[in-house]
Amino acid sequence: MTVAAVILARPLPGLADSKKLSPLRRAVLSQKIRAEAWAWAIASAGSWEIERYNVLQATLRAMDRALRALPPGPWRVAVDGNRALPHWQAETLVRGDSRLDAIAAASILAKTARDAEMDALDRHLPGYAFGQHRGYPTPLHLAALQRLGPSLIHRRGFAPVAARTRSA
Repeated sequence: MTVAAVILARPLPGLADSKKLSPLRRAVLSQKIRAEAWAWAIASAGSWEIERYNVLQATLRAMDRALRALPPGPWRVAVDGNRALPHWQAETLVRGDSRLDAIAAASILAKTARDAEMDALDRHLPGYAFGQHRGYPTPLHLAALQRLGPSLIHRRGFAPVAARTRSA
């Protein structure tokens, strides 16, 4: 799981919820954000962290790491969703990536970084088609798991992996 934090220096035209943008538009905006934002940081939580803490807690831990990677200073922390970060005074915004440019920019950076990670995994583990399903439990992903079994990067708590492990 990948998250990002962004401090915009000025408004950047075209920012929107990353899920509503084409891959090409996300790539162009990602480069623009990296070049023009006052500061940005990307952090992730690995499978082990999700397994140990659960998805929500792993997400909050990754968000904390991204915020700590930014330069210090008084800035407003706005979080996409309805869960605040511990130890941060943060405003939560449901659908924040459609409502606040900095959250949209963070969404774009996180999505493009995650897609690049999935493309790299696809090259190293080609039978799993990570470059196509991006790690989501699509029929293609589930079929690869059924055919090949879980790889080292699959979470053991992911229901299809856990079911396969129990039946093996």
